[in-house]
Amino acid sequence: MMPNMNPRQMKKLMKKAGIKTKELPVNEIIFTFDDKKWEFTDPQVTEIDMMGQKTFQVVGTFVEREIGIPEEDIKMVAEKANVSEEEARKALKDSGGDIAEAILNLSKGD
Repeated sequence: MMPNMNPRQMKKLMKKAGIKTKELPVNEIIFTFDDKKWEFTDPQVTEIDMMGQKTFQVVGTFVEREIGIPEEDIKMVAEKANVSEEEARKALKDSGGDIAEAILNLSKGD
């Protein structure tokens, strides 16, 4: 916030600049990455609309969780490619969890 400016003045200035803000009643947010996800519970989310371009500000605490490869996928790849479960796990990780690609990559090594 700018020094010596009360919130009412700030709102007026933002409205004049075409910036609108709105608090959103969000219960949960999950950001999913390749190998992990962040789970926010009870986040504070503000929508900022500046001349039609919307952005969102998320404030809160989150829990980081690793995304694992399901055991049944590992077993299937190991069986189909005739390799160890450890080799199957690595192939699945390298393929981003794509079962068909993992089997194909392991079969090329024969």
